[in-house]
Amino acid sequence: MPMISVDTQFGCLGIEETDGAITRLVWNGRNEGSRTPLLQEAAAQLAAYDEGRLDRFDLPYNVAGSEFQKQVCDLMYAIPLGETRTYGDIAKELGQPAQPVGQACGANPIPVIIPCHRVLSANGLGGFSGDGGVETKVALLRHERAAGLLI
Repeated sequence: MPMISVDTQFGCLGIEETDGAITRLVWNGRNEGSRTPLLQEAAAQLAAYDEGRLDRFDLPYNVAGSEFQKQVCDLMYAIPLGETRTYGDIAKELGQPAQPVGQACGANPIPVIIPCHRVLSANGLGGFSGDGGVETKVALLRHERAAGLLI
């Protein structure tokens, strides 16, 4: 799988592409394979986000997993920069309990681009599966100026 890495304030992030769609974002990323036009665009968008110049990613993505996992990721992708939702908000929209929504958020294969960090628990931050855990979630929310409640 081709991967491109981008140094950001949140770490070196690697973006992976499969069959013309972004499929994964990992910490401690590396450059592997060809630098496809999609990977170059994804790297440019991630760098612009890191510099505070991008409000919304516009990239084709494909989430491996159940239909429910894909629905949760689509709803997270639609959360605007600077806003947050709760696991319960997403659960209500899907007519599901909050716990599986939390599990689906934690299994998001494309964090940052699909902004699972914008989903909070009813009584706190909730978790974050990326490097640094909740500290990275707080840093992402602060970067997006969504963290008034946290500062």
